[in-house]
Amino acid sequence: MDPRPTMLVLRALKLGDLLVAVPALTALRRHWPGHRIVLATSGWLAPIVGLLGSVDVLLPAPGLSRPLEIPAGSVDIAVNLHGRGPESGRLLDAVRPHRLIAHAPDAPDGPEWVDGLLERERWARLVRSAGATADASELAIAVPASPAVVAGAAVVHVGAFYGARRWPAERFAEVARALTARGERVVVTAGAEERDRALDVAARAALPESAVLAGRLDLAEFAAVIAAARVVVSADTGAAHLASAFGIPSVVIFGPAPPEEWGPPERGPHIVLTDASVRRGDVFADEPDPALLAVSTADVLASLDRLPLGLQAG
Repeated sequence: MDPRPTMLVLRALKLGDLLVAVPALTALRRHWPGHRIVLATSGWLAPIVGLLGSVDVLLPAPGLSRPLEIPAGSVDIAVNLHGRGPESGRLLDAVRPHRLIAHAPDAPDGPEWVDGLLERERWARLVRSAGATADASELAIAVPASPAVVAGAAVVHVGAFYGARRWPAERFAEVARALTARGERVVVTAGAEERDRALDVAARAALPESAVLAGRLDLAEFAAVIAAARVVVSADTGAAHLASAFGIPSVVIFGPAPPEEWGPPERGPHIVLTDASVRRGDVFADEPDPALLAVSTADVLASLDRLPLGLQAG
């Protein structure tokens, strides 16, 4: 049995949500080195949690619908990196921690919630309020130990969980075709459920089916491909957040979510494209957000020319 006191951290969301919490998790580990850090998050994220270097145990938590499977009274410090109550607050209250780090009013001594903050800064600010030193730009994670199935590729990630973030397939295909013409080895990625979309993009770009990695990689293998890539082109998805975490040059197309809250670090080889003037902002919509559609293929190709990759035509 581990004799260390337990710190329970709640962040039961998706890949990008986990990665924007990395600076806060790193700060918690640094400030409380003697604690056993248990992260309550989506179980399928285990391969990425293993790369953080700040978490001892993953506690599978499928959202906020079920109580956390940890004995009440066994938690020394609980940290709400999920949001602000009441649902997340009730889950953590139920484990009866000796101390709660959360936004007010869940924790009376916590900071007030501020709308519009960069998400990495939001959670870094929360743990700073508890005495930790946290830097929102400290978002790097370890590179997967297993070698990538494809290294040095231009990754065109066409997947997105909701339609609001799906840039048109024909535009992704134009980008893939142009990258191929510039001498890049292009691979097309997406979730397994979007393999047909990835195949469509590849066919439009005259790429072989072997270039489509959608549906062929588990999460660890996907992370390895991103970590070994030359460049990533993606909408605002987990792939883009992985590119930031690994320091891989990226062009990120934003739709419903504002990059001021969810974008990559300002320092680094990352370019954000969007048009806030037409943003609808419905992240759960089935149709692409106008801010996403306002980004043209020419915009993406011009941005690739600005990255330090030697991708210019010629």
